[in-house]
Amino acid sequence: MSKILVTGGCGYIGSHTIVDLIENGYDVISVDNNTRSTPRILGGVEKITGKKIKNYKVDLCNFDDTFAIFQENTDIIGIIHFAAYKSVGESVLQPLMYFENNLNSLINLLKCVHEFQISHFVFSSSCTVYGNPDKIPVTETTPMKPAESPYGLTKQMGEQIITEFAKANTANCILLRYFNPVGAHPSILIGELPIGRPANLVPAITQTAIGKLPQMTVFGDDYDTRDGSCVRDYIHVSDISHAHTLALQYMIEGKNSSKCEIFNLGSGDGTTVLEAIKAFEKVSGVPLNYIVGPRRPGDVIAIYANNELAKKDLNWELKYSLEEMMTTAWKWELRLKTDEKFYSGKPSELN
Repeated sequence: MSKILVTGGCGYIGSHTIVDLIENGYDVISVDNNTRSTPRILGGVEKITGKKIKNYKVDLCNFDDTFAIFQENTDIIGIIHFAAYKSVGESVLQPLMYFENNLNSLINLLKCVHEFQISHFVFSSSCTVYGNPDKIPVTETTPMKPAESPYGLTKQMGEQIITEFAKANTANCILLRYFNPVGAHPSILIGELPIGRPANLVPAITQTAIGKLPQMTVFGDDYDTRDGSCVRDYIHVSDISHAHTLALQYMIEGKNSSKCEIFNLGSGDGTTVLEAIKAFEKVSGVPLNYIVGPRRPGDVIAIYANNELAKKDLNWELKYSLEEMMTTAWKWELRLKTDEKFYSGKPSELN
């Protein structure tokens, strides 16, 4: 079997992508230092797939430890790179931490790609690279505006680093620009496990609904949108995950027309924060306790994807509706309440 290294494999999208890769015949290993994740999520992956996943508890900012993974696994043919800090708000408060972690880890990986002649590299990018776009939906050729947060800037810089790296090396690279992954695997055995107070909308909704949080804040209702709240493009995590498998297959089959290609991964529809809340209330039957607060620094006003390129070139098809996203997210939150000792707590308490 073809061996794929998934960085951040104990994280939200990483764990779902491991499942999808295994279901499509790949052998997978993970590297995750578990500072913001728990290795116990791989127990859920094993229940779904019947495969036990080896995780290297390595900080990718440490080059020697990273290099050793490749020395031990000389049959790796591809890397999917998720491992990064991802909180917009935290990045505004601690920009140097984001630049150091997100960029140094990427550079160390690319050094190993060069040294060990890894053929395929998939990068977890973000719609934050577009900044506040002049027109929506955005396409892959939409000009980048200034990033609204240091997190977004690390994704812009990461894309630039990979683009220049690909020109000078034999590896083929794909940059996948995510919009807003939500929901949980339909088995409800893996899902999102935010550490501390969630920075993303849907876990904030579900945690408020179940009582973990006393109240939720909608950050601003005075934007120039149809109901005043920010517009985002929500997409089920399993749909996002499958696109990574398709991106690998695309390169392995030699279908890429250039050394570095870009694809948007979004639903193609814009949903406001208030509309997302209403969709959750509809499927769960739980009225949400929320207030409207001031705008949050770093938030883009409105963005959603044109996803036609991924559909055409990768043969990517979306399976899940917004209501299905909310349904699986709510079932996962209920599961966490039942299996609290297994899935919840700080990572340091779970290792």
